[in-house]
Amino acid sequence: MSLNLKLNPEYKTAADFFQSHDNLLLLVHERPDGDALGSVLGAAHLLHQLGKTVTLVNDDPIPDKFKFLPLADRFQLPEEVEGTFHNVISFDCGDRKRLGRSGQLVAEGANLLNVDHHVTNDRFGTENLVDLDAAATCQIVFKIAQQLGMELDLDTATCLYTGLVTDTGGFRYSNTTEEVLLIAANLLTAGVSPYNIVDRVMETMTWPQVLLIRAALDTLGRDDSGRIAWVTITRDMLETAGGCEEDVEGLVNYPRNVEGVEVGISFREGLPGKVKVSFRSKYVVDVGAIALEFGGGGHARAAGCTVDGDVETVKSQVLDRVKEAVAASFANTEAGAK
Repeated sequence: MSLNLKLNPEYKTAADFFQSHDNLLLLVHERPDGDALGSVLGAAHLLHQLGKTVTLVNDDPIPDKFKFLPLADRFQLPEEVEGTFHNVISFDCGDRKRLGRSGQLVAEGANLLNVDHHVTNDRFGTENLVDLDAAATCQIVFKIAQQLGMELDLDTATCLYTGLVTDTGGFRYSNTTEEVLLIAANLLTAGVSPYNIVDRVMETMTWPQVLLIRAALDTLGRDDSGRIAWVTITRDMLETAGGCEEDVEGLVNYPRNVEGVEVGISFREGLPGKVKVSFRSKYVVDVGAIALEFGGGGHARAAGCTVDGDVETVKSQVLDRVKEAVAASFANTEAGAK
């Protein structure tokens, strides 16, 4: 079904890349989420329909809750793949370093199509389709299919719907637009079961995840203004709960959802000397810009970074910067209201 969506010239460039290259390496960022997996697997299905050969590689095992996605079992670790590739497409990845070890499979001088929607994307491809108006990279892949004039089968639609629903928070976030809902409705016509997908990837929790939430909420803090709140997750907490990296996802939403809070933050103790920081904001603070200052990236309302240091030092540095940003944002908002 054609939706007559707005397709800028970069969509034709991407569609031409899909059609003119073969033996393609498909990559996403480390620790892939629903949008990364949905977009790369959706694209893999499209490329198969075009008669192309693809290789799917990622540094990390696929999270259990996404293993139902068609072709998810085809992912390989970079160590399992021989040689390098001259035709590569990356999805949902803001910069080349986030490809991790998988980036070593990209041959020198390779044709690399960079498909993404993050405002902090540094255009590292030889061709770049970075649509900042898209709520999810899956939305971009859908529009590439439109550019190609391709009909979506159930497997492709399932992958794309998964990324669309996860990156919009179940169509609750501010990035939910008319186009997003039109695309979602179109995917349903292919036979997608929205309840089954949402129940699996957004609602169902493992028991270790429940234990980790309980432990994390014991660390909940809030600044004097009431506009910033945070939780801290240590390695000991994760081990005690019997959890894994996947169980940490979504914890940042608990401080963010507190009434009156503008910015929610989670501090996750990772490898020794490194702390993973996730940001979520509601209305006015650009947390993507803050994350970029700390070597990370993302969107205005959702972003992250990894900072060197112990958790308490990193927490102090990050909170000081967030307090400055919150104060400045609200001062500007109040000035504009006068």
